[in-house]
Amino acid sequence: MDIFIAVIGFAVSAFLGFGFFKAGKFKLTASRETLLGAGFGWVEKTSMGAVRTLALLEVLGAIGGVLAPAAFYLLPGFEWAIWFGVAATAGLALVMVAAIILHQVRGESKYTLKMNLGLLLPALVATGLWIYVAIA
Repeated sequence: MDIFIAVIGFAVSAFLGFGFFKAGKFKLTASRETLLGAGFGWVEKTSMGAVRTLALLEVLGAIGGVLAPAAFYLLPGFEWAIWFGVAATAGLALVMVAAIILHQVRGESKYTLKMNLGLLLPALVATGLWIYVAIA
C-alpha cells in the first residue's frame, strides 16, 4: 500500500509541479505588457513586485512539492523532508484559493474556475497523500 501511495503522490506532485513551475516561470520572466497580452488582467492593478513574489512562490512550491518527498524516500536521514513537501503542496493549494477569490471578485470565474479547480484539486490531493505518508 505504501508504494502505491508514493507512486500516486509523485504522479500528482509531478503534474502539479509542472503546471506551477511553468506558470511561475512565465510570470517571473515576462514583462507587464506580455502578461496583460496573455490575459492576466489582474496584473494591471498589481505591482510587479507582488507579481514576481507570487511567481517565485509558485516556482518554489513546484520544486518543493517534488524534491522534498524525493529526499524523504531516497536520502537516509531526511525523514523530516516530507513535511516540506506537505508545506509546499499546501502552499500551492492556498495560492489557488486566492486565485479563485481574485477571479471571482474581478468577475472572471466564468472563464477561470475550471482551470483554478484543476490545480486546486491536485494540490489538495498531494497535500493529503504526503500527510498520510508523514504520519504512517
